[in-house]
Amino acid sequence: MDTAALNALLCPICGLEFSDATPRALACTNGHSFDIARQGYLNLLTGPGTKFVPDTAAMVEARDAFLDAGHYDPLGDELARTVHDILHNRIVHNRPVGNQKPLIVDAGTGTGWYLHRILAAFDQDLNVGEPTDAGRPARPAAVGMDISKFALRRAARRNPEAANVVWDLWRDLPLGADTADVVLVVFAPRNPTEFARILKTGGSLVVVTPLPGHLAEIAHEAGMLGIAEDKESALVASMADGFELAGSRELVVPLRLAPSDVGNVALMGPAGHHLDPVQLGERLAALPECVEANAAFRISVFQPRDRPLVQHP
Repeated sequence: MDTAALNALLCPICGLEFSDATPRALACTNGHSFDIARQGYLNLLTGPGTKFVPDTAAMVEARDAFLDAGHYDPLGDELARTVHDILHNRIVHNRPVGNQKPLIVDAGTGTGWYLHRILAAFDQDLNVGEPTDAGRPARPAAVGMDISKFALRRAARRNPEAANVVWDLWRDLPLGADTADVVLVVFAPRNPTEFARILKTGGSLVVVTPLPGHLAEIAHEAGMLGIAEDKESALVASMADGFELAGSRELVVPLRLAPSDVGNVALMGPAGHHLDPVQLGERLAALPECVEANAAFRISVFQPRDRPLVQHP
């Protein structure tokens, strides 16, 4: 794990920094110790259990199969551009991060697929390690948080330098104040109070939500609920106490899906917790060899209130 990512973490018991790190465990200055699983993720959850039901191994496998097939590559590319532009704007507006790497916190990282696309873009398109005063952001450090151990096993393989942490996003986050340059939330729970606390001045919250009509052509087969028409206004209202909307863009991706892809869509989302596999199989068997559908996303960029606002396209 990247030292910069570990340095951002706080002990969930006492709130102090971690001062002792080995390949097997982290310990804070008060001696509270947390094991690092052999798969590479860190479980910081303590106390009463979460109200969330974590994604199962089957749900995680379906998500990875669907994403690795390339169906959402345009979304991954657009997120990579968005995060790069945010970090570049910090330099342009004289908000450098000093000698520290910028930090991305991926809240609800799942299998780490989107985070991997973002980090890989810095390696492919940027001069890694070039000083920030030259106008190019350095490759970010990253913390990925998710409630599912099954997902984090894959995230740790995909993003081994990131700190991949088991955590309930509705609880206070085990991160210091003013530590994150970007908080990323892709189809995951939003905790605006905590997101505002951990963001640096000039930092940004990037939220991905589905547009009305997202995958409408296969919604029945995939057991998906319809997307409310006022979802954007509801999102902005839910963030209003702590954030201002700095910009948003829509992305529509035409898809050509095999029945197995539709099955993966069905299993990879919330519906995967309660789908009847027999009924799902019957619906998939009735599909043609190729189904056309449109994935429709909104990428919204927010900044904390009472801080300088940098407009985003």
